[in-house]
Amino acid sequence: MSDSRANGVGEAQGAQGRGAAAGSTLADRFFDAAIELLQQVRDRDTEEIAAAGTLIADTVDAGGRLFAYGAGHSSLAAQDLVYRAGGLALMNLLTVPGAVVDVQPATLGSALERVDGLATVVLDSSPLRAGDLLVIISLSGRNALPVEMAMHARSLGIRVIGVTSVAYAAQTRSLHASGSFLKDHCDVVLDSRIPLGDATLVHEGIDAPFAPASTVVTSGVLQAVMATAAGVLAERGIQPPLLRSGNVDGGHDWNGKVMDEYRDRIFHSR
Repeated sequence: MSDSRANGVGEAQGAQGRGAAAGSTLADRFFDAAIELLQQVRDRDTEEIAAAGTLIADTVDAGGRLFAYGAGHSSLAAQDLVYRAGGLALMNLLTVPGAVVDVQPATLGSALERVDGLATVVLDSSPLRAGDLLVIISLSGRNALPVEMAMHARSLGIRVIGVTSVAYAAQTRSLHASGSFLKDHCDVVLDSRIPLGDATLVHEGIDAPFAPASTVVTSGVLQAVMATAAGVLAERGIQPPLLRSGNVDGGHDWNGKVMDEYRDRIFHSR
């Protein structure tokens, strides 16, 4: 990354202030904050996005499988990569039972993220193997689950792309026994540049910061990576195994052929 994380936080806070001074609506201010964060990633992390896209293309080219994992609300960005129109058919979702927002009570998911040993059990029970690639998404990157998952994956010969906010590593303490963060155990790190606490707005009369942007920004960053991967594959003369919308004529037939061709690397259709 070409700049300090502190600068990114300062700019995000500045955007809030400028929006308020200009008399913008709260909706306008949120759009401005999210757009500014995306622009920061676009302008400053070109090399990391290219490296991540190339690593995914390398994995596809070499016959490997692709997986994505995210805990809590980070699972939304992981799900956004799987079985969707315009996406790579080979991307599979790695799930950890209970570690998503639809569990009851919702607080259970947060608690499971801090359980030592859980990530190792999940990986050892999954189809992942040496030569595969795993995208791990964790906003804070500080909990035991994503840190352990990255560490164990790499010990198994699995390449790891981490998507996180590096600000947390600078401003919080790790909750993993090693004292390290997700960013410390990845082949490529994508910094979402989300400020500490996620929320992008403050406003007079509202006691807590609000309007989180991590889902918007993280999903945008990952789709940029996937677009890069498709382009790299095409440059190598490899047709990217992309899915089409099932809501357009011929979409289901197209998808059926792609999924049949790559059935040994697709697990979400079983």
